[in-house]
Amino acid sequence: MKKQLLFVAVTILAVACFADNGAIIAAAPSKEIKLPPPDMKGGKPLMECLALRKTSREFSDKELSQQQISNLLWAAFGINRLDGKRTAPTAMNVQDPLIYVAMKDGLYLYEPKGYVLQLVLAEDIRAKCGEQEFHKNVPVDLVYVSDTKKFSGDKAGNMNLAWSHIGFISQNVYLYCASEGLSTVVCGWVNHPQLEKAMGLPESFKVILTQPVGYPK
Repeated sequence: MKKQLLFVAVTILAVACFADNGAIIAAAPSKEIKLPPPDMKGGKPLMECLALRKTSREFSDKELSQQQISNLLWAAFGINRLDGKRTAPTAMNVQDPLIYVAMKDGLYLYEPKGYVLQLVLAEDIRAKCGEQEFHKNVPVDLVYVSDTKKFSGDKAGNMNLAWSHIGFISQNVYLYCASEGLSTVVCGWVNHPQLEKAMGLPESFKVILTQPVGYPK
């Protein structure tokens, strides 16, 4: 009886692992990644980070740890006060920026309240995050999006604000990378319509910039 049960279990596992053509089916990415709380006391002193801040376009494919990703995203635009305000300023506290995280197993949206990455797309879209070749293999590609429906009034003025908000966030990322010895570059050479379509964004969500992050090559 035990041998029969073992045979059935092995058969089920084999069916689960192989498609009709014999190819192994890849495991589906998690719909939610619960990141560890960010370490808010670590890192180099601010003046040292400013001295080390630089742009680098050469990346290793070495993965970042979940702790590093949590720290990175909190530094970028995390909640740093009990009233829900953030590590980067926004005009009238509209908090229009959204940070999407493109990795090899999918596209995620950062939810700062619970330090959570919510799966948006189970597809590797890193190559669409910029026109440069390094986007294809960088471990983390941040996509900065503005939810423009949070604004009111003059459209051109609102977009100027959206760009300035992302600028603050990008500099936070630069300083975190300087503290951690990571490489990063902010990228404007992006096919915005193509990327927005690939991400399945609603009309009011506009891609502003992207910023790959990884270890130096």
